[in-house]
Amino acid sequence: MKALLQRVRYARVEVDQNVVGQIDQGLLVFLGVEKGDDQTAMEKLITRILAYRVFADEDGKMNCSLTDIAGGLLLVSQFTLAADTRKGLRPGFSTAAPPAQAEPLFDYGVAFAREKHTNVAAGVFGADMQISLLNDGPVTFLLEV
Repeated sequence: MKALLQRVRYARVEVDQNVVGQIDQGLLVFLGVEKGDDQTAMEKLITRILAYRVFADEDGKMNCSLTDIAGGLLLVSQFTLAADTRKGLRPGFSTAAPPAQAEPLFDYGVAFAREKHTNVAAGVFGADMQISLLNDGPVTFLLEV
């Protein structure tokens, strides 16, 4: 499982010109589910995301987590993160989980995040989504479980 985190001032996701999720300051997280991923891995990843220290403290150092600042979390499924890009000029998707496995796991991750954090929004699995954001920094990290 892979998560691409972007520290944002704001982010929103639209489907068919309708806003389906938005946050102010916080993290926009693109989630790529791979074959073999399970609920335990998702719980570990979400727990890590909520505690990952990417926000500045009073000294300007990255010592605060999303939980510390009570920021927003916007989760967006993105199967292209699971692509194999090690060789060639075209990504391969044999490592990505099929939608029948990935969708319930993504939904589980959103529900788990909502149990642990108050400000959680999400995109729509498998939809054609348009994402608007202002990356703060820029600060971007790739987490893998």
